[in-house]
Amino acid sequence: MIIDNNIPDKDACADSLKHVLDALYVLGGKWKLPVILSLVQSSKRFNEIQYALSGISPKVLAQELKDLELNEFITRQVYPTTPVTIVYEATEYSHTLKNVLRELSAWGEQHREKIRSSLKTK
Repeated sequence: MIIDNNIPDKDACADSLKHVLDALYVLGGKWKLPVILSLVQSSKRFNEIQYALSGISPKVLAQELKDLELNEFITRQVYPTTPVTIVYEATEYSHTLKNVLRELSAWGEQHREKIRSSLKTK
């Protein structure tokens, strides 16, 4: 939701674009935010994450988990059981995305309704 209706100057736009590109570099793609959301709900093992996110392949999930761990959004806990137990958990840093996710969810709901309404009028 945009609160300030002032139009930013050229430098502010350039800075804003740079920051958006940084954010998209870290969070871009189809699966990163859903993985974070899944782990914010509760810690999970690999197969539990894959089950929660139907449609993600094991190879893609493994890569997304590595990227998210590298960027400190999740941690990987290894427990010395037989067989070894690995649990993924959301970090406190991942909670900094709460407002972003809330706004993205609200926008997604608004967009879905807009598309539904336009389909009904055709």
